[in-house]
Parts: sequence; structure tokens; C-alpha cells
Amino acid sequence: MESVHRFNKRSKGFTLIELLIVMIILGLLAALVGPKLFKKVGTSKQKAAKAQISLFESALDAYRLDVGKYPSTEEGLEALRKNPGYKTWDGPYLPKEIPKDPWGRDYIYKCPGEHGDYDIYSLGADGKEGGEGENADIVNWK
Repeated sequence: MESVHRFNKRSKGFTLIELLIVMIILGLLAALVGPKLFKKVGTSKQKAAKAQISLFESALDAYRLDVGKYPSTEEGLEALRKNPGYKTWDGPYLPKEIPKDPWGRDYIYKCPGEHGDYDIYSLGADGKEGGEGENADIVNWK
């Protein structure tokens, strides 16, 4: 016996109007939710920069305990990964290579610093000193 399946033409898929309604609803949701999510991206990058600077501070303190001083500006943060020539150096003090800031630029390190023993900072999203919001500098002294 042969079973015959009969399908109604209307039951095979969606109509163009149904698809358009779904596309409009998705577009409205993206327009409402998208801007709020993009605001979170900027603040998350700032939080990531603060966390990385905090990691540098811990590594610098361990370096100072071993060597007796912080790396100079010339030695830079690379001294946390490669021995600049000290017998008491017991690194590497960071498990991986020196990361870039969340905007893809190098962190700025100065020792002695203007605000303490050393200064570490990122220039924020705009790459210029100062700024507000996402463009604000992320620093270790605040």
C-alpha cells in the first residue's frame, strides 16, 4: 500500500509578509538594545585597562623586592619579562608577554614617576592625554 502525503501549498513556508514583520521586529530590537550594549563595551575596556595596570603594579612590587629598585623608564615594563642584567632578578614576573592596552597601544611607564615611585597609564580610546568618558586616561595613581 502506498501512502499518499498531501500538503497544502500554504503549509510549506512563510509568506513574504510574515518574513517582513519578523525583520521589522528584529530591527526595532537592535535599534533599542544596540546602543546600550555599545556603551558597555567602552566601560569594559576601561575596566580591563585598570586590571592590567593592577597586574603590572603587583609584578613591579615583586621585581623591587628582588632587585631593590623599580625598573627605570629606559628598562621599561620589559624588565618584568627579561632580565636587564641584575643578579638578584628572579623573574619573569609576568606569565605572558607585556600586553597592549585594550585600544592596541603600549602602556606608558615612567620611573621615577610624577605621581609616585612610578607611573603607568593608558591614554584611553582617543590616544591623547586627558579626555572624558571612554577617552579618559587610565592611570595607576587614582
